[in-house]
Amino acid sequence: MDMSLDRIDIHPTHTFGNYRLRAGKPYPFGATFVPGGVNFSVFSRNATACTLVLFEKGAREPLAEIPFPDEFRIGNVFTMVVFDLGYENMEYGFRMDGPWDPQRGQRFNPSKILLDPYARMISGREEWGKVPNWDNPYQHRARFVYDDFDWETDHQLETPFEDLVIYEMHVRSFTRHLSSGVKHPGTFAAIREKIPYLKALNVNAVELLPIYEFDEFENSRRHPETGEMLYQYWGYGTVGFFAPKAGFAATGKFGMQVDELKQLIKDLHANGIEVILDVVFNHTSEGNENGPYISFRGIDNQTYYILTPEGYYYNFSGCGNTLNCNNPLVRNMVLDCLRYWVSEYHVDGFRFDLAAILGRDPFGAPLANPPLLETLAFDPILAKCKLIAEAWDAGGLYQVGSFPAYGRWAEWNGKYRDAVRKFLKGEPGMVGEIAQRIQGSPDLYGAGGRGATASVNFVTAHDGFTMMDLVSYNEKHNEANGEHNNDGEKDNNSWNCGWEGPTEDPGIIFLRRKQIKNALAMMLVSQGVPMILMGDEVGRTQQGNNNAYCHDSELNWMDWSQVEQESDLLRFFQKCIAFRRAHPVFRNRYHLSGQDYLGSGAADITWHGIQAWKADFSTSSRVIAFMLDGRHARGGSEPDNSVYVAMNMYWDALPFELPQPPEGTQWHIFANTSAGSPEDIWDEGSEPLLGDQHQVLVGGRSVVILLAK
Repeated sequence: MDMSLDRIDIHPTHTFGNYRLRAGKPYPFGATFVPGGVNFSVFSRNATACTLVLFEKGAREPLAEIPFPDEFRIGNVFTMVVFDLGYENMEYGFRMDGPWDPQRGQRFNPSKILLDPYARMISGREEWGKVPNWDNPYQHRARFVYDDFDWETDHQLETPFEDLVIYEMHVRSFTRHLSSGVKHPGTFAAIREKIPYLKALNVNAVELLPIYEFDEFENSRRHPETGEMLYQYWGYGTVGFFAPKAGFAATGKFGMQVDELKQLIKDLHANGIEVILDVVFNHTSEGNENGPYISFRGIDNQTYYILTPEGYYYNFSGCGNTLNCNNPLVRNMVLDCLRYWVSEYHVDGFRFDLAAILGRDPFGAPLANPPLLETLAFDPILAKCKLIAEAWDAGGLYQVGSFPAYGRWAEWNGKYRDAVRKFLKGEPGMVGEIAQRIQGSPDLYGAGGRGATASVNFVTAHDGFTMMDLVSYNEKHNEANGEHNNDGEKDNNSWNCGWEGPTEDPGIIFLRRKQIKNALAMMLVSQGVPMILMGDEVGRTQQGNNNAYCHDSELNWMDWSQVEQESDLLRFFQKCIAFRRAHPVFRNRYHLSGQDYLGSGAADITWHGIQAWKADFSTSSRVIAFMLDGRHARGGSEPDNSVYVAMNMYWDALPFELPQPPEGTQWHIFANTSAGSPEDIWDEGSEPLLGDQHQVLVGGRSVVILLAK
């Protein structure tokens, strides 16, 4: 049958003013190019009418307003094709009419122009920090995307989860500082210039704080004392789930942020670095009933949000509203969104902010089998993606170790963070828990065969102290946030090493850097997936601020002069990460058994103390050592060197009796955090022979790593 284009009926059936129209296709939602025009499709279960509003780019007043004819409505979807649009310089939105009954969750207001929830590109905040025209009635505007990006042979890297070393970073903070030396500071393009740095650090995944469109002016304000402008800086306030942040693109003012982001991902992939996006499906930037109309509230408030019986907003996110993720329509939107980022941007994985909310029902109660989490776990398009949950929410639901995983979900292991911090500062009674965390937390993830890769191990993240601040401050110092130091976590499990804040005392300075090395060493010899916070490798400080969410300043920016000033610390990070990536004995997908299932003469992991084979798990103990038998690496499929690790968090040096290494090998020193640089860590293959093969002296508050070869 001849199906050539000129034989297909693409003729309009309706006209409105100068515009020719035809009934559209209900799916996909959003604006999609079709022969000769654009197909518009928007869902609303409760709206009685919908109008397409067209603007010339940047114009205050609409170019045209085209009502959707009743006969074009299919079910609860308004859809039509508009022909001959000059889409390159055009923006669009919708007006929705319907009942105004807030007590029943209905908040329709046809005077508001609403953003398409499926908009692939959004204007209105094209240049970061440029004050918008607040009189503009349509602040965030949907734009059209014509995708012709050439990916060539690029595809998702599909690096095994257990092989990842994740680097968590904020796009703008990474290069905004003048010391970065890049052409376009604070942008996607600038990160491309820093790929050699990431490669030298030896990480193979970046986890980007939110990069979809958000409004940095959401709840922006002046600091009451300093006058500094405080922003929605981190980006945890969604305006559009499908659109990259224009203000993060050097080309955003030209409407080319889509291609700029794609080129960054393509270049990262070419250098063996995966891209994980931090996504926020727990709330939007519309806030509570006093917040602005941007999109969801005016399109179908009752569908998109979890509401109280009185029509107010449940606030399990701590940000004013909670997205109704287990409503089937909202669930489909989340799935469409993730599929879009995977298929159109080649994204490798997602970290879900406050993911426990995704398991709540429309009344806020936790579900035993949340359909959204199950859907994402088994979706064929997301099948190779990493799915990482922040397994708690602001409503008190804490699911670390019990998050509904369906064999797919990993978790930010908050218990790992807390245990390592307490052990690091010498708290008693931590040795037993540390032994669990080192093994990838089998006490949390052993049931159901989830395995060690369910645990994303971290000591610091964007939310909280940096590593340098963790060892420099006993208390949070958030005065710069303008909230009288009342915001942020009070319990940080930190220790200032004897002085609060900056010091010139060489002993304290050495101890702080040693503690950072200790924390990194512990994390990188642990089973599971390690995550490092941007700048920890060069001692980045936020001056004791553990909630720097509102600062577009040096408080958040990475100071690249630290790369040279903290070269010894950076060197330790680089070599420690390289050591982990070189030795599969640290990267087992499943939990270690404590048994010699290969008959090698030693179990896959054995525990020791200051006496070999006699670990001290008593309350007073502050020391633990373990040996990984390399012949059991990856279940014996990838034999490796054996490794011995001694962790002494007691304040004095202690001699550790050594277990016998495998026959024909001797212990060599890879790392000793109590030694000064460059003898604190050695290159792979050049580890010096340990002089005494029977014992090793481990300094106070120190970690020693030995390699059998």
